[in-house]
Amino acid sequence: MSNKYKSVFDIIGPIMIGPSSSHTAGAVQIGRIANKLFGKIPPKVTVHYYGSFAQTHRGHGTDYAIAAGIMGFLPHDSRVPLAPRIARQQGIDLRFVEESGDSPIHHPNTAILVMTDGNKQIKVSGCSIGGGAVEIREINLEGVEILPAGPLPIVIFRDYSKKMANALAINDDLEQKAPFSRRQVLRAPNCDIYVYDIQNKMQPATVTYFEEKYPTAICL
Repeated sequence: MSNKYKSVFDIIGPIMIGPSSSHTAGAVQIGRIANKLFGKIPPKVTVHYYGSFAQTHRGHGTDYAIAAGIMGFLPHDSRVPLAPRIARQQGIDLRFVEESGDSPIHHPNTAILVMTDGNKQIKVSGCSIGGGAVEIREINLEGVEILPAGPLPIVIFRDYSKKMANALAINDDLEQKAPFSRRQVLRAPNCDIYVYDIQNKMQPATVTYFEEKYPTAICL
């Protein structure tokens, strides 16, 4: 268990559509994070499974869970088991690949999602650690590889103007409202990317505040 989690109650299972908190509810969360990173429902998604996910995804509902998350459904949404059919009806090209090798992010419950709309491609590598909780260990965004600490929450701020004043503003806001333990600064061709590993769970009102005040921020 990561040092971010202080007790079993930090990863206790959510209200969900089963059968498995790690293989179903956790997979929904990985899909929802992918949706948020893409900024909309991606029209084409290839899901690469590793380890236990590769071996049991059909029986444990991981496929419909990932599909549900990609479309923004919550883990307890009654539509979760119907998600692959709904995705097909919406024209989403969704494919699942069982990989035989070791997980690139070193966890047995690994799903790596590659999303594209023909203009941009985003990759997110996540793992389900139990009780519906997930970690995001790799993200490829704006052509840059991002390596968060893993545990959520994470805030990603893209500054397309590349002005230091914008970074200072969100830095100060985060220090007051959602303190962070680590900050990374990455240079993409079109923007500067600031990645913050937040110390504690962000309340919904705090997430709304940052996403409304900083439209290019992504709160995971």
